[in-house]
Amino acid sequence: MELVCSTEDLVIAGRPYPGFPILLWDTLESCVPANDFFRHYLLRGAIGSRKSWPSTGRALYDFFSFLQAHDLDWRDVDRGEAKSVVAAYRDYCLVECKLALSTTRQRLHYVCKFYEYSKQQGWVSRLPFGYEERMVKRVTGFLAHVDASGGKAMVNDIMPRKHQALPKFLSMDEIKALLAAQENPHHRMMIRLGLQTGLRREEIASFPLAYIFDPDKAGRRERNIRIRLDPFDGHGMRTKGSKPRDIYISRRFLADLHRYVVQVRGERASLSRTKHEPLFLNQFGEPYSDDGKRIARIVRETGKRAGIRVHTHMLRHTYATHTLVTLQRNRAGADPLVFVQRQLGHSSIQTTMVYLHLVNELADDAVLAYDDELNEGLGAV
Repeated sequence: MELVCSTEDLVIAGRPYPGFPILLWDTLESCVPANDFFRHYLLRGAIGSRKSWPSTGRALYDFFSFLQAHDLDWRDVDRGEAKSVVAAYRDYCLVECKLALSTTRQRLHYVCKFYEYSKQQGWVSRLPFGYEERMVKRVTGFLAHVDASGGKAMVNDIMPRKHQALPKFLSMDEIKALLAAQENPHHRMMIRLGLQTGLRREEIASFPLAYIFDPDKAGRRERNIRIRLDPFDGHGMRTKGSKPRDIYISRRFLADLHRYVVQVRGERASLSRTKHEPLFLNQFGEPYSDDGKRIARIVRETGKRAGIRVHTHMLRHTYATHTLVTLQRNRAGADPLVFVQRQLGHSSIQTTMVYLHLVNELADDAVLAYDDELNEGLGAV
């Protein structure tokens, strides 16, 4: 098998698709079922990000290579044996290749999606896997009443049981140490934006200057101000799956961002002849890369100076966990879980529920008025 990536010569419906996965047999002929699936799943299906292309391509490449090496036919779903071809591939990944559980689950996810598509197309008579009921852990503690994850759920029986590692978040003391370790005002403000909004790395990198204004001059007196993140408004905002969403930024922090723009950002902006859309610019006055990898490095290096292991997504976990608890403690009118889901841009509330497992780890004196604590003594640009 060969896995190749397309050039700009691959044009579908008048648009070029460079980097699109293409699976070839050893004869260099197209593996038609897999490539049909790629077009359906990655272009016409629910996948909205090009970042899924490589992992989907590698999963199908590895599966078909396994079948080829063991002289198995992917269409043989009625083998008359207890173990299906997909189950055999799962065991191969876990036992022989010793792949991580998360890697195996990811590959199996795409393989199962391929078989679901194949059944829709009539290429196979049935799926080589089934579904079974599994117990789902329920949260205990003061947020238990907003947790809907307890009880049973139907789960793909091919998938190895998932022992989910809970996301790590920073305590208030760690937050203060992290910010104290970063003297660069540009880097410090990027970290604060992640901590106070829960934005993803690429969202921080592309956050537009046009979204920033002086709330006092605008006559905005509400404590939290709604900002529309819209990839289609012409300002270059990037969100996961290009889905617009509203977020809330505290008026105090928005004022800090405005002061940063007026007092600090111009220094870097002057280094480039081009007027750039993003709020944050690098040392050359240019925007950070599309995926914000340099921002991730800045966060890691800041954490090392503070003696804390931290990455950009941990800023997101920190925002979500502290905000969820604070809203619940303050008995806010909106459903805390729904608010955090919308702020983070999660498609499913099930994704947001993972933070319910973290809240009981927080002490009482660490959960109150999260945004106020961040702003108190940390607001200097």
